[in-house]
Amino acid sequence: MYAALLNNKLVLARTEEARIQSNLIALNQEKYLCPRCKKKVILVLSEKRLPFFKHQMAQVGRQGEKEEHYRGKINLKTALIAAGFPAKEEVPLAKGELRADILVNSQLAFEIQCAPLSKGEFSHRHNLYKKVGIIDIWIVGKRHYLTNYLNQRQAIFLRFNRSWGYYYLEIDSKREYLTLKYQILQEPLTRKIRYQIKQFRIDEVGILKLWQFNPGFSQYHLNKDSQKNYLLRQIQMQTKLGIKIAEQLYLNKLTLNDLPDYLFNSWRNPGTMTSVEKYITKIATHV
Repeated sequence: MYAALLNNKLVLARTEEARIQSNLIALNQEKYLCPRCKKKVILVLSEKRLPFFKHQMAQVGRQGEKEEHYRGKINLKTALIAAGFPAKEEVPLAKGELRADILVNSQLAFEIQCAPLSKGEFSHRHNLYKKVGIIDIWIVGKRHYLTNYLNQRQAIFLRFNRSWGYYYLEIDSKREYLTLKYQILQEPLTRKIRYQIKQFRIDEVGILKLWQFNPGFSQYHLNKDSQKNYLLRQIQMQTKLGIKIAEQLYLNKLTLNDLPDYLFNSWRNPGTMTSVEKYITKIATHV
C-alpha cells in the first residue's frame, strides 16, 4: 500500500520517504496505521521501486526493550523485506524456549545483542538454534564493538565462512549501517587482532551488497621478535599466561630457546589457545 494513517491523517509513502531523506524523522519511528484495519504498518524504502507500507507482524511490546536494540531490529527487518527476504521479528522457536529477533527464512536467523550476555546464556540460545536446524548470526551493539584486542565476551559472537574467514557484525542503529569486520586473525601469544572493515547501509541495496560481498584476503605482517619478547615479559612479570607457560616449559624440560620460530610468526584463529600452549600440549601428549 502506498498510503497510511499518521495521527489520523492520510500520508503518502513517498512523502514520508522525503522526510526521512531530509533527516526530519527516522525510519519507522512514526506510528503508521493501515487505513482499513487500523493495524500497525511499517514503511519500506527501496531504490528499485517506490516506497510502500507493509503490515507489521505481531510483536512483543517495546516496553523494557532498549532503544538501540529496538531500532536496529526494526530497520534491519525492513531492509530484509525490501531486499526480498520473508523476514519476521520476535518469532517463537523450539516450542517457545527461544524467540528469534529476526527470522530471515527457515534456515537463518539474526540476533541483535546490545545488552550484556553471559557465555552460558549464549550457549543455551545457540544450542537451541542448532536443535531446530537454524543458523544464528549475531549482530552486536556498541557495548560489544570490536577494537584491536579480543576478549572472551566478544569471542562468542565470531562466525566463519569461506569468503570472509572469521568475521564479526556490528550495528549502528542511529546512523543505520552495518559494519562487517572480516579476515580476523589473532597474534600467536597476545590478545591483539587484525581485521578488514566494510560498511553497508541498512537498506535494500546494502543488504544485497552484504550478501554478495566477496573480498580478497590481505597478508598481515607479524614480527616474531616482538612476540618472543612479549612471552619473555609475561614470564618475568609472572602474569597468568606467563606462569602457565613457564610451568609447562619446566614440566616438559624445555626452555624458550627450544621453541621453534614458526610459533612466533604464524597468526592463529581468534579466541583459540596460544601457539606455544598448543605446541607444548602436543609434545606432552606424545611423551
